Order: sequence, then structure tokens, then C-alpha cells
Amino acid sequence: MKTIPSKFTLKDWSVEERPREKLISQGPQQLTNAELLALLIGSGNPGETAVQLMQRIMASLDHDLSALHRISLDTLLQWKGIGPAKAVKIKAALELGKRIQGIPSQEKVSCTNSAIAYDTLFAVLSYLDQEEFWVLLLNTQHHVVEKKCLSKGGISETTVDIRLLFKSALQCGATAIIVAHNHPSGVLKPSTSDIQLTQKIKKAGENMDIKLLDHLIISEKGYFSFADEKLL
Repeated sequence: MKTIPSKFTLKDWSVEERPREKLISQGPQQLTNAELLALLIGSGNPGETAVQLMQRIMASLDHDLSALHRISLDTLLQWKGIGPAKAVKIKAALELGKRIQGIPSQEKVSCTNSAIAYDTLFAVLSYLDQEEFWVLLLNTQHHVVEKKCLSKGGISETTVDIRLLFKSALQCGATAIIVAHNHPSGVLKPSTSDIQLTQKIKKAGENMDIKLLDHLIISEKGYFSFADEKLL
């Protein structure tokens, strides 16, 4: 009878199936999310490789990396084979992945449509547990002069002081703005208060000759644009 090893490690896999060797020979793009995560944690638990452990964890989250990013360290630690060191490595890697999306280009970003504005704000407004309200302050060429968080709220709503919004715009000489907030629920539908706030910002901007170009509602799945939907 064949003896089953008490601890099944990646060394027991054929060379071509090992994530490290696979990455070296084929490139990182050929690895699954579970395989990439397995390289971070290095080992699994008795009877289960790091890849198999991460496959189970990802399957429990419907293979959604954003869901893995959102869960707490305490939740990760509930998995057999995931200790504090491994949990921290996973969280750090996912946070770096999020931040790289927010690294500014060497060229100035010109926000000429909602998709560009969404890409500019995605990294700071996605995957949050609470609502935040941000503004992109733009010059006459619609280059982003500054992006700024104006307020942080609760799970379902946030408020913003319109006076502080336009104070920031005047201080940096902005001639146009794009405002945005996130919906942690993932529902990309403006509330009545969202619509009312948008109209107040638009009206205030007209009085100061600072144009509101758009208001975005952002989630990890996509965005809603007031301008695209002809609500401005």
C-alpha cells in the first residue's frame, strides 16, 4: 500500500506544476490567482499544498480577489494553515495591487470623459467599507491639478461641505471639477440626496465660474456618471 505523506508540499508536485517553476518558465500571467497567492504564503498545512489551500479560500469567495482584499485579518486567520505572517503577506500584496492603479502617469492626466475620471479615482474609492467623497480639481486643459478627499462617512452615506469644496478649487486655481463618491453596497444608482447634492454643487460652481463636469458614483464593479446619463 502506498504511504500518503503526512504533509503534502509543493516539492511533491511535478516540476511543471510548481508555481515558482511555472512562473519562471511561462511568466506570471500564466499563473492562476491561487498559484500567485501560494507563492506568497509558501506552504499549506498537513495534507494540503499552498496552492490547494488558496484554491479553497478563493472558492469560498467565488474567486473574487476584491472580496479577499476586503476580508479582515481575523477572518483569514480562521483558515487552517494561515498564520499571522501569511495573512499579513496576502494583505500587503493586495494593497500593493490596489495602490499601483493609483500611481500617477508621468504625463498629466486630462479628464475628458467619465472613463478617465473613473480610472483616476478607482484606486482610492474602491473596496472601502464606508462612503468617501472626493474631488478632482482641473485646470483649463482639464488636467488634474489635485485630487482630494473632502469627507468620510458611514456605510450608507457621506456629507460634504460645498464651501470647503470650492475653497479647495479656488486655492489651486481650478476652473473645473469632477466630484465622486463610492457606494460600498455596490449599487450604482444615485439616491435622491445624491441628485440634490449634485445640483447644489453645479449651481454653486456656476456662480464662481467653476464648471462641474461630472459626478461619479464608484464601486469595485464599475461606475455611474451623471454626465453620461444627462443628469447635469
